Amino acid sequence: MWAQVPTDWRKSSYSGDDDGNCVEVSPECGAGVAIRDSKRPGGPRLRVGVRAFGVFVDAQR
Repeated sequence: MWAQVPTDWRKSSYSGDDDGNCVEVSPECGAGVAIRDSKRPGGPRLRVGVRAFGVFVDAQR
């Protein structure tokens, strides 16, 4: 259960606005980061810890 509903969704500046195939994140979930599909903003969300998200982002570089 979400302690707070994320509202400040962000996506990479490298994401284009044309096809909507983007992952959005919201760092406003207490100690975690919420992740969602930009094509389904009302759909399911994944919540991970800040450290785990940092490891994920570093692995993508």
